[in-house]
Amino acid sequence: MAKLLMEGNQALAEAAIHAGCRYFFGYPITPQSEIPEYLSRRLPQVGGVYLQAESEVSAINMVFGAAGTGARVFTASSSPGISLMSEGISYIAACELPCVLVNVQRGGPGLGNIAPSQADYNQATKGIGHGDFHLLVLAPNSVQEMADLTIWAFDLADKYRNPVMVLSDGILGQMMEPVEFSEEIPEPPEKPWAVTGASGRKRNIINSLHIAPEVLEARNLKLQAKYAAAKENECRCENYLTEDAELVVAAFGSCARIAKAAVEEARSQGIKAGLCRPITVWPFPEAAVAEACKNARACIVTEMNEGQMVYDIRLALKDRIPVHSFGKMGGVIPTPNQILDEIKKLEVKPGV
Repeated sequence: MAKLLMEGNQALAEAAIHAGCRYFFGYPITPQSEIPEYLSRRLPQVGGVYLQAESEVSAINMVFGAAGTGARVFTASSSPGISLMSEGISYIAACELPCVLVNVQRGGPGLGNIAPSQADYNQATKGIGHGDFHLLVLAPNSVQEMADLTIWAFDLADKYRNPVMVLSDGILGQMMEPVEFSEEIPEPPEKPWAVTGASGRKRNIINSLHIAPEVLEARNLKLQAKYAAAKENECRCENYLTEDAELVVAAFGSCARIAKAAVEEARSQGIKAGLCRPITVWPFPEAAVAEACKNARACIVTEMNEGQMVYDIRLALKDRIPVHSFGKMGGVIPTPNQILDEIKKLEVKPGV
């Protein structure tokens, strides 16, 4: 199939259709509004349903209902909108229902602004809702990955019966690049647990209320076993020029593209720098991060936030080498030269 020039948000929306999704419930908020705008035209063309809810709270509960019937369904929002969805997301995870969530991040906290940010990393990977549950979280860094990781997200959601988040940002959502889609549309798996009418079979019940503590603990232990399987099987990471790297820059999403330019410029100046880019930020690719830094004497974590992934990098490296943070907040985007300056600060300090 020929490549198409598309915005990241549009590519993601089209990828959802290619993944067999026919239901979208959402609410407009910049910088993700191109997703519902695109789907409002496109879903009716393929026999799907687009519904703009009256709020993000309503949207996530519509996703809850559709997921319970076994349908492939997703929603998209941006930062404060995802916060409003957090209770419903917890219910969906507790009921073990597959769905896809998209966060096209913007600056915060509060209402913030509409500029790109990565300040929702901790929310996505550690604290999106109450209770002991996790999302699987994928971090694309190109328009092609906005498409590819969205299709993978639907497959992961069905595989683990769990919500999966595509953690994007305003850069990736708005930028335009060539993207290619497979002509094959996969057939979603059978879902015997779904609520589709009980004629001729035992009635299915979807519920997250378990009053007895030991019953709820058993449910939690089941969830934790599922998350352990995801940690074992689904971690992804891109390591670039890290085999002999003495300084490794760690970054995710769009920030990793900026960091890659800085690493390449550092190499041209004789500095042995490399890039480690986690693609699954939950489960976090600890082994791949450790491999990227095996010959390094320091690591710089660069993000569009105050340094949220730093803690995961430090855990992965077990404090073997110093881990430094370089972040920009509030929608400010770091430049390759700024990251290069941080690399040079460490380069002139042997032993750091």
